[in-house]
Amino acid sequence: MATAPTVDAVVRAAGPHVAALMGRIEERLAAVIAGHGELLAAHAGSTIAAGGKRLRPLLVLVAAGPDATGDGIVRAAVAVELVHSATLVHDDVLDAAALRRGRPTVVASAGRDIATATGDLLFSRAFAELADNGRIDEIQVLSDAGSALAAGELLQRADAWDGSVPVQRYLERCELKTARLFEAACMLGALEGADADGRVEALGAFGRRVGLAFQLLDDVLDVSGPAERTGKHRGADLLDGTVTLPLILARERDPELAALDPRSVRTPAEAEAVCARVEATGALEEAKRRALAIVAEAKAELPELPGPQREALELVADGVVERYA
Repeated sequence: MATAPTVDAVVRAAGPHVAALMGRIEERLAAVIAGHGELLAAHAGSTIAAGGKRLRPLLVLVAAGPDATGDGIVRAAVAVELVHSATLVHDDVLDAAALRRGRPTVVASAGRDIATATGDLLFSRAFAELADNGRIDEIQVLSDAGSALAAGELLQRADAWDGSVPVQRYLERCELKTARLFEAACMLGALEGADADGRVEALGAFGRRVGLAFQLLDDVLDVSGPAERTGKHRGADLLDGTVTLPLILARERDPELAALDPRSVRTPAEAEAVCARVEATGALEEAKRRALAIVAEAKAELPELPGPQREALELVADGVVERYA
């Protein structure tokens, strides 16, 4: 089994400035939480703490290159992470999710109203952070990503429980809900970089592809589990009505799954049984293959970059794939 490149490996490849900037990002996130009252600190803090490996802020830093070390790049990275955290809170509200990476969600611990307000505040703080950079182009990039997130959520709700969703519609949803924020992270980094000419769109395209592969593989992991790795029950997407690529592909291979009404799956045990049947069709391997192809395309289309910066970006892309190996 391949060993996934770690965040530390990416930081080492990118240069020592990135480690220092990641520390400053954590300090700024803590300050944002503490600066808006005990309620935000209590509820948003747990979501930010459960935010994983800070992949999106890391992309901001690596896309910027070694010369972007000022407050502007920190604010851009913090803004992206705050938007990501806000979407997690809002997604948990819509799904009535009890756990997020093994921890109680805000909606589970504080209720729908407080969770919704917490997500809204995180969104507003993201744009307040970025506004201090004084760059309308950066505000536009994050605003476009925020609009895409909302459109993707609406698309997902429209498709809820619909077993006939085609692959292209699913991919469109993933582009909007996940890939566009990865794209924004890379574009913001490029805009903060010293030599952004001709690289903003290209680095954005890299981020978009990596984000798309990330979502495909996250959906594979929902089917393959186990719960101790994902922090939620196997088949959680199916239980909340989200039809993803593994089921779409499996329905083309298994007549019984093709006839399945997703609404009939009501318990974790029933979802587990459907996941096992999906896995038996080989659909997970096909979904992984598609994600690998997207990552390979992302790496192949990277623009001309200094060696350490390219290596760090390629390590991020490889890590997205290999953590699911």
